[in-house]
Amino acid sequence: MSDDAEAVSNIIDGRALAKKIEERVKERAGAFLKDVGSPPRLATVMVGEDPASQMYVRMKHRACERVGIASENANLPADAGMEGALDVIRALNSRSDVHGILVQLPLPPHLNERIVVGTVDPSKDVDGFHPMNMGNLLIGRERLVPCTPHGIIAALDEYGVELEGINAVIVGHSNVVGKPLAGMLLNRNATVTVCHVYTKDLKVHTLCADLLVVAAGVKGLVKADMVKDGVIVFDVGINTVGDKIYGDVEFDEVREKARLITPVPGGVGPMTIAMLLQHTLDAARAAEAIRRCHDGNK
Repeated sequence: MSDDAEAVSNIIDGRALAKKIEERVKERAGAFLKDVGSPPRLATVMVGEDPASQMYVRMKHRACERVGIASENANLPADAGMEGALDVIRALNSRSDVHGILVQLPLPPHLNERIVVGTVDPSKDVDGFHPMNMGNLLIGRERLVPCTPHGIIAALDEYGVELEGINAVIVGHSNVVGKPLAGMLLNRNATVTVCHVYTKDLKVHTLCADLLVVAAGVKGLVKADMVKDGVIVFDVGINTVGDKIYGDVEFDEVREKARLITPVPGGVGPMTIAMLLQHTLDAARAAEAIRRCHDGNK
């Protein structure tokens, strides 16, 4: 980069983007409260007392408070059985004042994550992990989609990146990021390559990327010699070493070649929470529209 100002300008400020989204959600949540008489409401379900999960849940509830979304947490003991966990979710499904339900992952190993997540009402599945919502995403009917991929798409929109025809490479094929993001990019007519731990010669693929999203959970996996000039990089990796957090990309060296790049922390993370708030509001508005339609048909 030619100077410090130019170098800073290619950093995607996830906190600033999230703040813009939160401001929009706050305005619309206020309008919802005025119109309906009660706020949108998010319910989180956490099993056990994992410190990281507790921290993430607190962050989500604080974010709700900032934008005028009511929130509550159902905290089950670590030894809770399947029926106990499912009963909590079914009770939340039946409550008309709860518009969004989020099961904090990971769950203890004795609980079947697929069954627990699949029990959430798809219309309240603000994490976007229910098979019905995943299936709709794949056929181009996006509604409630996983929050991190949605945050990446929102950031690309904010920065005016044209996705049609772009060569997008995703490193990591999880159900949380890689697979749903591939579907969302395909829905926008990008050409998508998905790499993973079994991919041979990763560098061959990353060098072709106009857009590179790395979600492998390997500190410093992607280095400057693995990307071309002008690449757009989203680093989803969270790797803790001592008291510091690192991404999957060697930020300082890759930044010199990138058109745009997210830092870790402060990049994708804030956008993920902002999308959760947006999804909760969207679910509340959809539920209210259905309620009014039913009332009108009586």
